[in-house]
Amino acid sequence: MNSSKLIIALTKGRILEETLPLFKEAGIVPKENIKKSRKLLFETNIVDVQLMLIRGSDVPTYVEFGAADMGVVGKDLILEYGCTGFYEPLDLEIAKCRLMTAVPINREIKPDRITVATKFISIAKGYFAEQRRQVDLIKLNGALELAPTLGLADAIVDIVDTGKTLEANGLKPQNLIAEVSSRVIVNKASLKIKHEIINDILGKLSAIVKSGRQSFERKQHD
Repeated sequence: MNSSKLIIALTKGRILEETLPLFKEAGIVPKENIKKSRKLLFETNIVDVQLMLIRGSDVPTYVEFGAADMGVVGKDLILEYGCTGFYEPLDLEIAKCRLMTAVPINREIKPDRITVATKFISIAKGYFAEQRRQVDLIKLNGALELAPTLGLADAIVDIVDTGKTLEANGLKPQNLIAEVSSRVIVNKASLKIKHEIINDILGKLSAIVKSGRQSFERKQHD
């Protein structure tokens, strides 16, 4: 565990785009443009806080083993990682989407054993076990929508945002597995050792999330 500075692991991509404004409002600003730099570790305006930029699938590992004290990662990856080695104290309510099954629009799915393509093997295994459905799972890391079209799978389990990508590839969302948003996770030992600064950051982020939620609700009522 890094004992001198607080290291926060951030997820590349869409989550980063929505995380940085929250952190800025919480008073944490990187000293250089994260999105343009090739570096992975960044100093911030707070001497004792560094930001790490890595793949989302690696964030839980870095936090569990203490290479990072905190992290921001999608709930889908937390579920897939399946670890209890860190705390999950805050839902940032950003990068919202759904983890769903999807099937071909114009094809009947056979009622017996089916083949499902996904990168979420652990989640899919648990979901279909709960459904008492026999499936063969195929691990794919990308272009999942092609699997049913090319006869590789009968269905897929994937993240769905607007559903337009599915539709463009002849698929439709079917069953909801989980609502997904970005969460803050915290290493258990770090919370004990660096509790003051971690709780301060969590408090600021929580207040920002709550304020944004209340603002949204007011607009809905107007």
